[in-house]
Amino acid sequence: MAFITRLSESCNAVFRLDKIRTVFLQTAFAATLLLSVPTAWAEGIDATRSEARLTGSGQLSVSSRFRTDLPDQLKQALKQGVPLNFALTWQLSAPALASYKFKFSQLVSDDNTIQYKLSFHPLTNRYRVSVGTFSTEYDTLPAALRAVGAVANWKVLGKGDLKGIQPRDIKAEIRLQLSTAKLPKPFQVNALTSKNWQLDSGWESLDIRRE
Repeated sequence: MAFITRLSESCNAVFRLDKIRTVFLQTAFAATLLLSVPTAWAEGIDATRSEARLTGSGQLSVSSRFRTDLPDQLKQALKQGVPLNFALTWQLSAPALASYKFKFSQLVSDDNTIQYKLSFHPLTNRYRVSVGTFSTEYDTLPAALRAVGAVANWKVLGKGDLKGIQPRDIKAEIRLQLSTAKLPKPFQVNALTSKNWQLDSGWESLDIRRE
């Protein structure tokens, strides 16, 4: 009887050890996942807002926002006076006729793109984001990056181009990417050889609804 009791206690102890080990491994795995998240999201461009409204005039009113994190190489280049240019581009995929007209128009125009220029000014220790002749300064790099690719109510297409079309029948995408071709020549070599310089959100579908 004593032997059976000791055997039972031994089995219970082994069970408890196995349970503790299982919990420990699960906790360690969860911790590993948590630690890996910042790494996975540390560098790159991701859309946090990508939507459009179909206006009564048959146009699209596009709004977007992106989360951009620069790798250390680009941060250092920016601090050293190298401006970074980003292109915000949209495209129309459907309906077929309107999409064809859109693609044809882009052969002679680039009005589907907004150019953003991010620069650092050491005298003021501030970052500047410029769109054409308009510019805004920011105290921190994260604040400046939030402005890159941010647009609200950007009217695209001609009036009537989508007249009579339902939002569900329209497909359009938006994309933000670093314009490596506009980097100074020495840095263009880095852009060709290093993935750190290839920042691109890829095409993000616009959530289209009626205005």
